[in-house]
Amino acid sequence: MGFHTFDVDRADALEDPGRYRFCSREELVAALDIGDGAVVADIGSGTGFYTNEIAPFAGRVYAVDVQSEMHELHRKKGAPENVEFVAAEASAMPFDDDELDVAFSTMTYHEFASDASLEELARVVQPGGRVVTLDWSANGTGDDGPPVDERFALADCVDAFESAGFRTVDATGRKETFVHTARR
Repeated sequence: MGFHTFDVDRADALEDPGRYRFCSREELVAALDIGDGAVVADIGSGTGFYTNEIAPFAGRVYAVDVQSEMHELHRKKGAPENVEFVAAEASAMPFDDDELDVAFSTMTYHEFASDASLEELARVVQPGGRVVTLDWSANGTGDDGPPVDERFALADCVDAFESAGFRTVDATGRKETFVHTARR
């Protein structure tokens, strides 16, 4: 599992407001618990659907995506001034050690989940910093999102983060998704 990307030809689906039924702006903001002037990274930012929602609460937001085509779509749509585009794999981000206060991914963990990616998050997120992962659950029905065999179970996510040196703060399973919040 992992290491596939969302088809850029279907990127308009990433702008569907129906996505809020899986994670509202308010829920994400609360989970991130962003402090004043915080440096935040959206891992797998796509067209910036959630990036732009978080930007007003942060000092700087890095929109990290492996596909530069997604960044072009995000730029066309418009991005807040405090958003910077970073074309990179989650396993090799061009950030300094401990640079990020917070990192998050919404519906993309299954695309980048690996020991190398989690080790990279442990490198770039400062001690005490948070990583919030909202993704499709392997325990879901598969009615929405990717096929169930491309997903991870919440317990697998928790184990992977804890193996990379994170401490789980919250782990909540839902019908189709899960939310995992960890501290470094």
